[in-house]
Amino acid sequence: MTTPDKWQKSSFSGSGDGNNCVELAATPGTIHLRESDAPTTQLSTAPGPLAHFLHHIKIGLYEGTPV
Repeated sequence: MTTPDKWQKSSFSGSGDGNNCVELAATPGTIHLRESDAPTTQLSTAPGPLAHFLHHIKIGLYEGTPV
């Protein structure tokens, strides 16, 4: 698996240099996620399943209601 070298910090994390943020990086066909205070632990997925998951969060399907 290719390790990304450029990570983007979440816009919800603010503009400071604190370590309380989610970071995202992309390599061909894969999206990588990590917590800034634990950068060696990464979650990787394909763009499609991540988009599907985020869409369901956005429309409220994961707010304590079983899907």
